[in-house]
Amino acid sequence: MRRVLPILTVLAAILAIWYAGAVWMNSTWTLAQAERAGVELSLGEVVADTMVQQRPRLPAPHQVAAELKSTVIDKKVTSKRSLVFHGWITLSSTLAGFALGTITGILMAVGIVFSRTVNMSLMPWAIISQTIPIVAIAPMIIVVLASAGVEGRAVPKAIISAYLCYFPVLVGMVKGLRSPDAMQLDLLKTYGASGWATFWKLRFPASMPYLFTSLKIGIAAALVGTIVGELPTGAIRGLGARILIGDQFGNPIMIWSALIAAACLAAGLVTVVAFLQSVTLRRMGFGR
Repeated sequence: MRRVLPILTVLAAILAIWYAGAVWMNSTWTLAQAERAGVELSLGEVVADTMVQQRPRLPAPHQVAAELKSTVIDKKVTSKRSLVFHGWITLSSTLAGFALGTITGILMAVGIVFSRTVNMSLMPWAIISQTIPIVAIAPMIIVVLASAGVEGRAVPKAIISAYLCYFPVLVGMVKGLRSPDAMQLDLLKTYGASGWATFWKLRFPASMPYLFTSLKIGIAAALVGTIVGELPTGAIRGLGARILIGDQFGNPIMIWSALIAAACLAAGLVTVVAFLQSVTLRRMGFGR
């Protein structure tokens, strides 16, 4: 109960602020319509109208919940109107990009830690790469891959996802591989351990807490990269596509339901990584 109560308190505060914002933002249209009709509305009537508008500026929480029920529970998962269907499209590209970004980040980190030349030449470019807007890169990746004969959106979305994912993994892994102190390294040298033995026996195990922390950031970044990759590429499937379609047709409720679904998906992915972190670190002896 002690763990659940703070979460419920924050959730209640968010809902209260959300409802207040919906009343404030949607009341403009309600009052304007009443003024045109020459009708004076009471506060209760204004609030009631802001809760049921078809195209509100800010949908109320219960409107988004109704849309989620309609698109998650009431629709078949194979339907193109189902958020489960679109969520799976986004999830598959996210997992592919996460795997690619994680492998890339770890390999780059190993090269940076073990080679001064790689460190001086690669790390600055890795930092600079994160200053380029992903929205500007996404269309370029589509064009380049299309000219190379790669059709579809799955591969480009995975690459865009990996682009955002690899950097936190790289930074966390570099920090982790460098975490052993000089005494530990000197001890292995006295035993005649080679560089690779030192890596597998000391550096890599010591990097696990840092790696899993960066993986939780990386999986969320991978999801963001996939959704952003769906927006400017003309995708018709995926949560990003639902957001884009909702914007094109002026349907804020569709946009918000897709956003909430994406947030729930991100929470689920981070929870899975956190569970794997807990199990792995416990077996390796890093605390309870």
